[in-house]
Amino acid sequence: MGSVETSSEPGGLGWNRQTATLVLLSFAMLIVSLDQYIVVVALPDIARDLGYSARTLQSVISAYAVASAGFLLFGGRAADLLGRRRVLVVGLALYAGAAFAGGLATVPGMLLAARAIQGLGGALVFPTTLALINTTFVEGRARNRALGIWGGSGAAGLVIGVLLGGVLTQAFGWEAVFFVNVALAGPALLLAFVAIPRDGKREKGRRFDLPGALSFSLGVTLIVFALVQGPGSGWLSPAILGSAVAGLLLIGAFFVIERRSSDPLMPPRLLANPNLVTGVVIAFMFMATFGSVLYFLSVYFQEVLGYDALRTGAAFLIPTAVVVAGSATAGQLVTRFGLRRTLAAALAVGALGAVAIGLAISPNGTYTGLVPGLLALSVGDGVVFTTMFIAAATGVPDRQQGIASGIASTGSGAGASVGLAVLVLVATAGLDGHSGERLRAATADGISTALYVVAGGIALTFAVALTRCPTPPTPPPSPVPHQPRRC
Repeated sequence: MGSVETSSEPGGLGWNRQTATLVLLSFAMLIVSLDQYIVVVALPDIARDLGYSARTLQSVISAYAVASAGFLLFGGRAADLLGRRRVLVVGLALYAGAAFAGGLATVPGMLLAARAIQGLGGALVFPTTLALINTTFVEGRARNRALGIWGGSGAAGLVIGVLLGGVLTQAFGWEAVFFVNVALAGPALLLAFVAIPRDGKREKGRRFDLPGALSFSLGVTLIVFALVQGPGSGWLSPAILGSAVAGLLLIGAFFVIERRSSDPLMPPRLLANPNLVTGVVIAFMFMATFGSVLYFLSVYFQEVLGYDALRTGAAFLIPTAVVVAGSATAGQLVTRFGLRRTLAAALAVGALGAVAIGLAISPNGTYTGLVPGLLALSVGDGVVFTTMFIAAATGVPDRQQGIASGIASTGSGAGASVGLAVLVLVATAGLDGHSGERLRAATADGISTALYVVAGGIALTFAVALTRCPTPPTPPPSPVPHQPRRC
């Protein structure tokens, strides 16, 4: 699909087929984002019914993140070569089927397998929706506004998932957080045939590079698995060492394959795009920091403050509204102030918010005391989520938008897995040997420490945004073809 703008005003969206496509793609993005954390509030009930421990419970979230991180690049490449509508439909079908199986799970293994397949479906949907946005709207104001809506849906999905998870768990049990995905993904799958034009013929001379795609996907999956499971299983355990070594060997094989390929999975010119590289780094750090906070807040509300699932979900109403507003306006902010200024300001506000939340968390804390930090963190969350994908898409040709989206989303998926694993290790370091009131106090202290680490990670991301995303004093009137503009 070419980048043709037919809206009723310059840079506007107008109600036409483009807008209908944007609505569907934003809804699909909300669905896959929602599922990353919709199970968070249900985790205590899942642990009781299926027998998870405090240290293994995060695997319910990590199973999705690990599978998704490994196959995002595969999904982006498939979208470019096999057809974006086809890949979107297949991804939504996998997602819905796995969600149904997850709701029927009776043992931990069955639930983890369902979550992993859901992650695979999400890995097809995520980069495909991003590529379709970037090829439907021309680079600049129109694309920034469209990405603001798409990004708002994605960022909101992370928080809405926690809210919806609380309502569903309280009313129908933890199984409902899986079955609801069937009800959401099913209609989206059918509407894809109506809203998105039929895929054209495959471009001649382009190869899928299946050996490269599989070696990279499996390599990343094994490395992320080792990083996620290493703290609990022991870094020197045979399974962790074997996974890490096999993953590194596969990544090495990937680079050998790419060097010999006539149509490489990751073209060297694409990797030379400074905006894409910056977007990937920030996407990794974003999900490792901002993206992990929801997990710890949910644990704090339930295990320390004693909230039930419904009240925990309601506690995320304020962050949800702020995240949606921040992400939806991010495109306009980038158009007006530029990428560097927008990113730096949002990251600075987010870091202050994480510090404020860390200070407010205590065994006797209150929700009111968290509100200032929640507001600041949510502003940063919403704006950065959209802005990092605007950066990653800048200067990328239409024919490579799928693989560029896959590269950027791989960064976010890997960050989600690695960040949560590291922060869980930090938060649970002092829990051994405690019970009752001492356990509650130690849990609060651990979560507070994790929030300070999050603030440090956001500050590091701030430094990356300042040094890697410079804004030229006078942007060129017309970019040189195939030469990416600086941020």
